[in-house]
Amino acid sequence: MSLHRFEDSQFVPIGRDEAWAFFSDPRNLARITPPGMGFRLLDAPSEQIYPGLILRYRVRPLVGVPVTWVTEITHVREGEYFVDEQRLGPYRLWHHQHHFTAVPGGVEVGDVVHYVLPFGALGALLNRIVVGPRVRDIFAYRRATLARLFGARAPGAEHASARGGS
Repeated sequence: MSLHRFEDSQFVPIGRDEAWAFFSDPRNLARITPPGMGFRLLDAPSEQIYPGLILRYRVRPLVGVPVTWVTEITHVREGEYFVDEQRLGPYRLWHHQHHFTAVPGGVEVGDVVHYVLPFGALGALLNRIVVGPRVRDIFAYRRATLARLFGARAPGAEHASARGGS
């Protein structure tokens, strides 16, 4: 079993409260997900997240095959961070931390994702050639969308990295 880690951060020139309001509203997930993934919420979600909130959606993560994905919001510290964890979906493990740090002129939006794929050694190979690059592409799309919605990115204020290990 390989535990993979992906980190990303982006400066967004808005206040932390505005960033929190945007990211903690599940209805905005479709806005920051690549259209080709066919993201669709299956239930009318709450306007705000809270610990224990279950979100069900359909998504086509790879090769256009639709998958029902169920996540639970497990931790929330209002205005600072929240965590979503997969309960049903394409991964053996998906744990996604969303962090919001006030910085001069805006907010640093940070993500830390840990995930494990099924299929053992085959899953590790799939991560190298398909899944890891796809995760990076999803976050690149999100960075571009946030820049378009909220303004230009600050030079050097963002990075993305992916690591795998066991």
